[in-house]
Amino acid sequence: MQDPTDTKPRWERRKDARPQELLAAALELFVDRGFAATRLEDVARAAGVSKGTLYLYFENKQELFKAVVRETIVQTIGQAETDAAAARDMPSDELLRQMLRTWWTKVGATKAAGLAKLMMAESGNFPELALFYNEEVIERGSALLTRILERGVARGEFRPLDPVMMTNVLVAPVLTLMMWKHSFFPCETHEGIDADAFMDTLLGLVQQGLAPQKPA
Repeated sequence: MQDPTDTKPRWERRKDARPQELLAAALELFVDRGFAATRLEDVARAAGVSKGTLYLYFENKQELFKAVVRETIVQTIGQAETDAAAARDMPSDELLRQMLRTWWTKVGATKAAGLAKLMMAESGNFPELALFYNEEVIERGSALLTRILERGVARGEFRPLDPVMMTNVLVAPVLTLMMWKHSFFPCETHEGIDADAFMDTLLGLVQQGLAPQKPA
C-alpha cells in the first residue's frame, strides 16, 4: 500500500523502468482491450512511468505494438529457426513435433497468443500492422514448418505431400486452440478443453499421417 505521506507521482519513483516492463504492460493491455482501445498513457501508468518516459523508447503506439510482437513471438520464431538449423541429425518427425510443441509452450499457452486474436479482429482497420504481422510472424513461421516438411519428404521420412498445403493443415488446429483459449475459456463454467491433451492428440495424428507408407 502507498504511504499516505508520499505525495510523489508513481512514475517519479520509477525513472529506471526498463523497456521490458513497458512491453509487459503493453502486452497485457493490447490483449485485454485490443489495439484501438489501448492508450499510451494507460500503458505508461500500468508500467509505473510517465507517458514521456514511454516516448523515450517508442515513437508511437504502432511501434510499441511491433516491439511487443517482436519480443514475444518473433524472438521465439528466430530461436526455433536456429534450433532447426542445428538439428541436422534429428529425425524430421521429431523435429516437427519439437517445433509445434515449442510454439505452443512459448506462444500458444501464454498471453502472447492473444495477439493473434487481436490481429484477426483489427487487421482491417490497421493495414500497416497487418502487413507487419504477416511478414514477421505468419510468413516466417510458416516458412520454417514448410522447410521441415520438405526436409522430411526429401529424406524419405515423410510420405510425398504438398509441404505448403500441409503447413496450413498443421497451423489451423493450433491457431484454433489459441483462439479457443482466448475467446471461450474465460466464459466456460466447466473444466473446458485440456490444451495439453489437445496438443498431444494433434501431434500423434500428425506423426501417423506423415509417416511414409510401408511396402505391401
